[in-house]
Amino acid sequence: MSKTRLCLFVIVIFIAGSISYTLAATVSPLKGDVLPKINLLIPKNPDEKNYLGLSGTGTFRIPQIKAKIVIVEVFSMYCPHCQKDAPRINEMYQMIEDSPDLKNRIKIIGIGAGNSPFEVEVFKKTYSVPFPLFADKDFSIHKLLGEVRTPFFVVIKINEDGTHHIVHSQLGDFQGAHPFLELVMKASGLK
Repeated sequence: MSKTRLCLFVIVIFIAGSISYTLAATVSPLKGDVLPKINLLIPKNPDEKNYLGLSGTGTFRIPQIKAKIVIVEVFSMYCPHCQKDAPRINEMYQMIEDSPDLKNRIKIIGIGAGNSPFEVEVFKKTYSVPFPLFADKDFSIHKLLGEVRTPFFVVIKINEDGTHHIVHSQLGDFQGAHPFLELVMKASGLK
């Protein structure tokens, strides 16, 4: 293969990759969308089950969490940004739990894209994550969410009748516990 053809081939592959990346980025959950049907295992840990307002065994869907707002963080154990943000997200969790006005209205969960239960548990212990984390070893949830990069945040408002919609989504850029919580409250109408 000549150098010219090789260069042309590399350029075509680069452009194709850029297009597929752009398309993947446009499929991610957007404000106003309904969250795809995601089945998660009900936690075995009684404290986590109680935190989410769930009972029994089997699976559940995010709109079944007993809250008005659910913040979902799509993370990866191997993502340096997720690792860096973990203490500040833990701080936000604590702010919510310490507020009588927010404690039963806002819940946080994490979904480990491509992470096994073991990897999720390592992340949870390493960064002392106090809220439930769920494994997505086969990337099935990640695919439903448009194959977003990590960390990715989705804020879901759950209505009284059980319907729900996304009120905010963003890739990374977690500016801290206070600003993000303010953003969540404003986007969801809690403020």
